[in-house]
Amino acid sequence: MQLFDWIVLIVTLLFIVGYGSWKTRGSKNVEDFILGNNETPWYTVGLSVMATQASAITFLSTPGQAYHDGMGFVQFYFGLPIAMVVICLTFIPLYHKSKVFTAYEFLERRFDVRTRSLAAILFLVQRGLGTGLTIYAPAIILSALLGWNLTVMNIIIGVMVIIYTFSGGTKAVNVTQKQQMFVIMSGMFITFFLILHYLPNDMTFNSALHIAGANDKMNIVDFSFDPEEKYTFWSGITGGFFLALAYFGTDQSQVGRYLSGKSVRESQMGLIMNGLLKVPMQFFILLTGVMVFVFFQFNPVPLNFNPNNKIAIEKSPFKQEYHVLEEKLVKLSEDKKVINLLYIDQLNQDYDNPILRKELVALSNKEKDLRDKAKEIISRADSNSETNDKDYVFFHFILHYLPKGLIGLLLAVILSAAMSSTASGLTALASTTAIDIYKRNQKEEKSEKHYLHVTKFFTLFWGVIAILFACVGTLFENLIQLVNIIGSIFYGTVLGIFLVAFYTKRVQAKPMFISAIISQLTIFIIYYFMIYSQEKLGYLWLNFIGAILTIVLALLLQFLFFRGKPDDNELILD
Repeated sequence: MQLFDWIVLIVTLLFIVGYGSWKTRGSKNVEDFILGNNETPWYTVGLSVMATQASAITFLSTPGQAYHDGMGFVQFYFGLPIAMVVICLTFIPLYHKSKVFTAYEFLERRFDVRTRSLAAILFLVQRGLGTGLTIYAPAIILSALLGWNLTVMNIIIGVMVIIYTFSGGTKAVNVTQKQQMFVIMSGMFITFFLILHYLPNDMTFNSALHIAGANDKMNIVDFSFDPEEKYTFWSGITGGFFLALAYFGTDQSQVGRYLSGKSVRESQMGLIMNGLLKVPMQFFILLTGVMVFVFFQFNPVPLNFNPNNKIAIEKSPFKQEYHVLEEKLVKLSEDKKVINLLYIDQLNQDYDNPILRKELVALSNKEKDLRDKAKEIISRADSNSETNDKDYVFFHFILHYLPKGLIGLLLAVILSAAMSSTASGLTALASTTAIDIYKRNQKEEKSEKHYLHVTKFFTLFWGVIAILFACVGTLFENLIQLVNIIGSIFYGTVLGIFLVAFYTKRVQAKPMFISAIISQLTIFIIYYFMIYSQEKLGYLWLNFIGAILTIVLALLLQFLFFRGKPDDNELILD
């Protein structure tokens, strides 16, 4: 980090925070604070929806995911465009027609207050955890690679978000997310083209793809039916569809983005924009990670990308054993460079040499074995060490190979992404707590000003909770997976409730509530025994199972035990 990097980083972040606070200061009422007075145009809705999902975890973990496992993770998003169409046709018109502040407010009109409260509480639990992770993810990487104090980093990121979110609510989030998406995508494009520039002079982009393909990094689509595979075409088109339907259709952090649209049409156009751009954006980020992999075929690479592990080794009695592996990796890296250059030379003559390709695969397997042995040594040196280094790969490249100024810009990218997703999470948590829990349980009338102050208080409250959670969080195998696992555990049940509410008129409140409770408990059991303990099931299937189980149970309970009984709270849907 040079002086110029610090200037770029600080000026970018202060401008976003300052502009957001100034532009949206002085909310007059709770509608202005939560819905932005329904003044948001479609392109701002679209950018805001994309920025909410594109957290710092996306730009830290996704390239590292591609570096280790290739492009297959893009299948996770295959169901998203279909989900956008369903939400535009069904969810958005009903939300706007009902004139609700939150998605869960709709559930009381269709069912009862218990169902509304259950869905709201499930949302608060998973989004509270997720918002803490959006702060923790960049903080832990920055603290490890730059030597910054982790707790201080968590507090700095959290406080910056709280300042403008507390000031302007949804409008502030929408305004700042346009700037944040510009910073994010500019930084990523510049980095991508710099990686290509750093590759050997006689190497084309097509040659780089061949090298990636030879190392199984370009296997984009997997049509296998193996349920243990995390990412396949089928899990993406089903589990990914249900996850996207739940996230964009029932999660208040996203629903709040398009409820602020000027009209139904503006909200729909914003979501369609997201559906068209999201998969290409994720493909590009994964491809950047693959290009980082190709870059390190010609440049020195650490045995483990997490610098904390190197520090732990140097203080342990195993450092000599680790140094032996490092020396082997240096020799292996030299061999890889030679073979890759020969392979490129053959490709330039339009010949994909199968012998060289086989040698590349063999060298990659040897490198993997060295890395696995290094992980074992790290675990022996410190049993609490996180040996998985996927989340550190991209940042290692940024710090060691980008020119000055761009390091500051990429840090601004990561912090901007953290701020945008955290801000959306805070407004959603605050509005849900204020409207669905606090206001719903008030026995006497309160003024609009009162509820505005309450919503602001809960913004501050959840901001502090998110910072506290970030300060005590622990690193998982891969942060982007952790966020999606947390969502998958809760989203299926909540989505099932909404699908019954939208598409059936006969299911009453009591069978709906009972089925949701049973479904959520079942998902906890399935997760523990099939995923956490044995890894016998890909976590994306939890979204599908939870939604279908909730719907089927509700229909069965209604038919078997509640048929013919009057419903005290039935909303007639067109």
